[in-house]
Amino acid sequence: MLLLARHGQTDDNCPPLRFQGSRDTPLNECGRKQARELAETLADEGLDRIVSSPLSRARETAEAVADATGLEVALDARFAEGDRGAWEGLLMEEVERLHPERYAAWRRAEPDFSFAGGESLLEHQARVAEALGELRPLPGKTLVVCHGGSIRVELCRRDPAGFARFFDWDLPNCAVVRL
Repeated sequence: MLLLARHGQTDDNCPPLRFQGSRDTPLNECGRKQARELAETLADEGLDRIVSSPLSRARETAEAVADATGLEVALDARFAEGDRGAWEGLLMEEVERLHPERYAAWRRAEPDFSFAGGESLLEHQARVAEALGELRPLPGKTLVVCHGGSIRVELCRRDPAGFARFFDWDLPNCAVVRL
């Protein structure tokens, strides 16, 4: 069984929202508390392994679960958030104002939409699917601590509606999705 968990909160996850992408933003105090709560929730889950995006917000979250379970954290860059290119670090409302057509294309989650200097949703989906494909045959339960976008691209891959559902899933910080 695979469990996908979103990382704890960062300052960029608080209004006004910023595009994080591959920026290495750490957890804030609330995010650290959320990570400890996630660890408590999963302590008796019977996890066999923990894999994490190497970005510090995911890694810190995974390490909290590892402390509670005695497991080690393996890092896999394929679970990193989508590369948002030139938009990383910018406020979402700023991008919407400066690039309304591109922002609208992103909000429509067009599969071939590509962030300037970044990657497309299809590219993001392909690397996440490849990594999950290697974990799926392993026995036991695997926790993957990653990002909202990484979880969404996998859910879209499994849904007949595809990327049309990208923004439909509510994935708050430290949400867990069981596959």
